[in-house]
Amino acid sequence: MRQVILIITATLLLSNCKGQNDLVENRSYICKQIDQSIEIDGQIDEIWANATWSGNFVDIEGNKRPKPKYDTRIKMLWDTNYFYILAELEEPHVWAKIKERDAVIFYDNDFELFIDPDGDTHNYTEIEVNAFNTIWDLLLTKPYRNLGHALDQFDIKGLKSAIGVQGTLNDPSDRDKGWVVEMAIPWKSFHETTSAKTPPKNNHVWRMNFSRVQWETEIKDGTYVKVLNEETGKPLPEMNWVWSPQRIVNMHEPEFWGTVVFKTLEHTSEDYYADFISEEIRQRLYQIHLNQSLFKKDSGYYKTEKEGLLEAKTFLTGNKIEWDMVSDRYNYHIIMQHPQDRMLFWHLDQSGRIWREIRE
Repeated sequence: MRQVILIITATLLLSNCKGQNDLVENRSYICKQIDQSIEIDGQIDEIWANATWSGNFVDIEGNKRPKPKYDTRIKMLWDTNYFYILAELEEPHVWAKIKERDAVIFYDNDFELFIDPDGDTHNYTEIEVNAFNTIWDLLLTKPYRNLGHALDQFDIKGLKSAIGVQGTLNDPSDRDKGWVVEMAIPWKSFHETTSAKTPPKNNHVWRMNFSRVQWETEIKDGTYVKVLNEETGKPLPEMNWVWSPQRIVNMHEPEFWGTVVFKTLEHTSEDYYADFISEEIRQRLYQIHLNQSLFKKDSGYYKTEKEGLLEAKTFLTGNKIEWDMVSDRYNYHIIMQHPQDRMLFWHLDQSGRIWREIRE
């Protein structure tokens, strides 16, 4: 348990420091390796006792919004063949309507996961599932804000998923406890989308987030229907509850996803110390990218001078923020040095891609 506290304590510094409330807290999770496979049946089997529960989901906007009225939590494990995910969703009325694969699943209540193995914000996987176990899996070439494309034709070969309904599905006459989502994602499915090593090595860190879409419903004529806005006649906006807060209603900002740290069998008891300065660097680079994008929207080209692109001058640790920019009217490239690891440099370009470099 100490391992998880170390990471979360570090990342909380990003949002709790006085005068630095422009940075966002993210969450982290230690994912342990197991030496046996998990049967994917929608049941919380004994093997899941090897993993700890995450904290309950929060609103996508964080503490700006009220606490979700139903609890959601997750567990993760892995073996040499699969990455395993378990989600438990409290829900007094479990319902679903969509049965067609790759339909827009979030029109139902759903559970969603987003995985960016190398953390560069590009070529990330999204999976959505409802209580019918209908899957929508897709590949995002980059975030929509950067004109990314959602490739619906992308299917995760070998994906296993199952739903366990703790009650009765689509039966308004009773009250349910909730539903369980269980998944196994084969490591080989990531080979065509990322340069990250799979299976991961000890202490490898992947960027991920998990989301739950929840609609306000009522019972009419013995069935569930969405509550409508009386003025517009359209359904009330869905609620978005997430593992790691995004600060705005948009899951497609990978800079703000949480981190999953993989531990191998021989290292599961070792502590992991998060590099929370790199977490801050990623968010500072996002601020530069946002300001460049806004400038280009108004002017038609990127700024070639650093002035006005980053307000902060020091990291939360007090170290000076050192960064360089190579640019012309149509492109730019930012290089920011880690203040406590002088061989580590973080990069950003006009596409929004973020990557790290180790210099010898």
